[in-house]
Amino acid sequence: MTSSATQTLPPLRTIPPQIASVTDYERYAQERVSEANWAYLNSAAADQITRRDNRQAWDAIRLLNRNLMAMDGGNTELELFGERYAYPIFIAPVAYHRLVHPDGELATALAAQAMQAGMVLSTLSSISLENVATNTATPLWFQLYIQPEKKYTQSLVARAEAAGYKALVVTVDAPVTGMRNAEQRAQFVLPKGVTAANLADMPSPDVCTAVPGTSPIFGSGMVQALPTWDDIAWLVSITRLPVLVKGVLNPKDAQDALRVGAAGIIVSNHGGRVMDTLPATIEALPGVAEKVAGRVPILLDGGIRRGTDIVKALALGASAVLVGLPIIHGLAAAGAPGVAHVLHILRTELELAMVLCGCKNLGEINKEVIWQT
Repeated sequence: MTSSATQTLPPLRTIPPQIASVTDYERYAQERVSEANWAYLNSAAADQITRRDNRQAWDAIRLLNRNLMAMDGGNTELELFGERYAYPIFIAPVAYHRLVHPDGELATALAAQAMQAGMVLSTLSSISLENVATNTATPLWFQLYIQPEKKYTQSLVARAEAAGYKALVVTVDAPVTGMRNAEQRAQFVLPKGVTAANLADMPSPDVCTAVPGTSPIFGSGMVQALPTWDDIAWLVSITRLPVLVKGVLNPKDAQDALRVGAAGIIVSNHGGRVMDTLPATIEALPGVAEKVAGRVPILLDGGIRRGTDIVKALALGASAVLVGLPIIHGLAAAGAPGVAHVLHILRTELELAMVLCGCKNLGEINKEVIWQT
């Protein structure tokens, strides 16, 4: 199989002035990540149409500026679930940070702390949730995949609570693994030394190998163990932490999430990595926001590359956004300083866009900043 182990170049010692936007990091990152690892982290399902549309949908929205507005006392602060955050940009949960940098999630968390950013740690983190929490003072949320056996899900929840995590983010849009053809072609396998550290003491899931001529999914027995909304209700009942449901595009799912007690909703299509031809997240946001009607906070991820994207998300109903791939690109290129720089660029662009749209705080960002054709 194709090796997915070594980086071809070491991380940058200094960040060159040619890196002026978060997308500039992509080239430097790719030079430092093996072909197979790159395919795993940067590809999406099937023909990658949703991945493409996630980005293009932002570009199709136009902002309307507002001139000569007083900006004294301006800020980007917000409160979520009893915690104050300096700005509405969170690090999204991405698996296996050690695929791109030896310090993995520890470097990412260090950058988050330095830049006062919230961070969501993946169940599939390559550093244990306890280790990350011990080594950072930044507010952490834990992203949770419902495990096949409830006792293992309950164990992860208890560990997150004990380690001081502030919220649980349960991913609901990946009950099965997407057909990521680019990853298949690159023959990706986890390299030696990179594992799902949080699942070390849990049994590996059964691998269902379809027999030609039989039903590959429905005939495998796999679907019988898939979680349902009853499992989310159970999860809410066993934890003192707020539970956010991640992976909502359909307003009916938003309604179900509220019904079972979700404290927040994350509009996400998993970066197009599970199912292709889904709508872009920013396209789905207004319908979800209308159904939620302000009852719980809504966050959003998917294709965010500019501060203007963040303004658009907030204007259409989000309270905050999560950024994934640009963080990984910054980590691959320059370690913790690269991640910190990505966050700094996005926050700077957000504040510039707010000034130019005449909004001195997040509460003033509304649909009036969107150009209506």
